[in-house]
Amino acid sequence: MKADKVYLVGFMGAGKSSVARALGKRLDWKAEDIDARIERAERRDIPAIFRDHGEPYFRAKERAALIDLLPERGVVIASGGGTFAEASNRELMLRDGAVVWLDAPFETVLRRVPLDGRRPLAADRVGMEQLYTQRLAAYRQAHLRVDAGRGSVEELVDHIMEWLEAT
Repeated sequence: MKADKVYLVGFMGAGKSSVARALGKRLDWKAEDIDARIERAERRDIPAIFRDHGEPYFRAKERAALIDLLPERGVVIASGGGTFAEASNRELMLRDGAVVWLDAPFETVLRRVPLDGRRPLAADRVGMEQLYTQRLAAYRQAHLRVDAGRGSVEELVDHIMEWLEAT
């Protein structure tokens, strides 16, 4: 594990983007968001990518964005909710940096993720719960688990900072 890069993983609505920005600021590191990188490169939002090309296309773009970020150091990366669920991505991330799982209970996810079409995999709540359950085994392989269902972004950052300083 390298303490010069942090990957934030977890389900949609766990707070990865918000925590990445705050942690990056605290560490004086760059913060990157894989989903935002894909949207910039594709010049459209993720729902449009899913609608026009499907999930396999999106996952390929997600992997390409991850690979592009491998050489970067001094960076906090907010991964997409499914990035770490893919075994080959998970292996890269675990070798490349500190992986922190923002573990938000499903009830918290439901409160945070609107049904407005911005998250294509959230449209079907039953399917979303199944996906959440399926991904837990992958998320549990992170180096650190943080309870993202409680506390503010700053409290989560404090917890991660304490862990980073101890490793």
